[in-house]
Amino acid sequence: MDPWGLTTSVLLTCVLLLIFLSQWSQGLKKGKLPPGPTPLPFLGNLLQLDLKNITASFSQLAEKYGPIYTLYFGSQRVVVLYGYKIVKKALIDQGDGFVDRGSVPIFDDVIKKKGIIFNNGESWKQNRRFSLMTLRNFGMGKRSIEERVQEEAQCLVEELRKTKGQPSDPTFILSCAPCNVICSILFHDRFKYNDEKFLYLMKLLNENFQLLNSRWTQLYNFLPGFRVYLPGKHKRLLKNVEELKHFILERVKEHQKMLDPTNPQDFIDCYLSKMQQEKDNPHSEFDLENLIVAGGNLFSAGTETTSSTLRYGLLLILKHPEVQAKIHEEIDRVIGHNRAPSIKDRQDMPYMDAVVHEVQRFANLLPLNLSHSVTQDIQLQQYFLPKGTTIFPLLFPILFDSKEFPNPERFDPQHFLDKNGKFKKSDYFMAFSIGKRSCLGEGLARMELFLFFTTILQNFTLKLVGDPNEISDKIKKVAFTNLPPFYKLCFIPR
Repeated sequence: MDPWGLTTSVLLTCVLLLIFLSQWSQGLKKGKLPPGPTPLPFLGNLLQLDLKNITASFSQLAEKYGPIYTLYFGSQRVVVLYGYKIVKKALIDQGDGFVDRGSVPIFDDVIKKKGIIFNNGESWKQNRRFSLMTLRNFGMGKRSIEERVQEEAQCLVEELRKTKGQPSDPTFILSCAPCNVICSILFHDRFKYNDEKFLYLMKLLNENFQLLNSRWTQLYNFLPGFRVYLPGKHKRLLKNVEELKHFILERVKEHQKMLDPTNPQDFIDCYLSKMQQEKDNPHSEFDLENLIVAGGNLFSAGTETTSSTLRYGLLLILKHPEVQAKIHEEIDRVIGHNRAPSIKDRQDMPYMDAVVHEVQRFANLLPLNLSHSVTQDIQLQQYFLPKGTTIFPLLFPILFDSKEFPNPERFDPQHFLDKNGKFKKSDYFMAFSIGKRSCLGEGLARMELFLFFTTILQNFTLKLVGDPNEISDKIKKVAFTNLPPFYKLCFIPR
């Protein structure tokens, strides 16, 4: 390299280093940031994290720095909240200051801060408020939605009967049931379980949740400045999201042709009617792009998280025959075999209710939670958090808190039962997160999980294929999501 080129390289490196150090010290000028490991230029603390088991890395850092500490993903500052007290302090006690969604670059690039889950500001407020109201009007928590879930549960049972007690992989069939419930809300329609388009959509959703955990996707999110240079499977995830958006768009176009604003049949009809009502409002946040992304949010989140919980729950019940026996006893005593389970049965079925909660706790599907962002300069305990700081309010330390849940690494429905066998609520049960960004579909998901689990166990005895000791009930420790292992089982009619 010639002297001029060497000098230029050295100067450029020095300038970039000074920029990084300036960003690092920015918060120190106004107040004290939470402690944390010293970051490296450009990479931040990335080399200090085990991307194969990032939850273990966060736990080790909490042991060293306490329940609130600072990390850097590249030049991006991240404050981690570890434990029930600090998460509640932020998301409940100071909720307005933490209401924004933190940046997730791989989603920011493809959905561009639209919809519900990754939106912010006035657009998020209007779309979330509208979506909640619409779901309630269509019966979330009421009988009309319950009837849809009950009908789908019976369709699921009929599909499971077709396996004739032979070994089967439940992955796709357990995805079809919650997906059809969401489809009935979004599109006023459902698919047959062998419909090719339906199965292809299930494949895309399942593949996306697998791809979210790839190391390339994590690098994409942690080092977004380098994303154009990154190879890897994350590009497939971007393509899949575009395909799902196209599917929603096609359904929207069909609805536009037949729209009757005076008689909306589903979520899309309601949204299109709202767009017409506000077409002359310059401040309206209801547009086609928000509809497509919001529909995709409901479709994806409402399918995959519920189906993964069902799949993992059946595996846990398989691995614990004493749990299955108690469930069968309670179902036979409270419901019998001649009527479909209903949500009102839950009050008389504390053991089944406890099993559903324990499955969600133990499955820990979103161990890191979805990130938040502070809306203004804010004081949290003795620390200063500058506006825009990304917040990781971790869920796994709360769901596995050993004081609240003795032996938390053990699947045990007693965690949610008192000494008299009655269902026991816990403030530490945060499977749906807490605060103003908690899961929009929590009510629907709770209903689905209780009715699907109960209906399956009412009609079948679950039998594991192979040696139970050779099949682990431990979820592979990953990053963005925890997904259950693949397995086969037999559904033996009762």
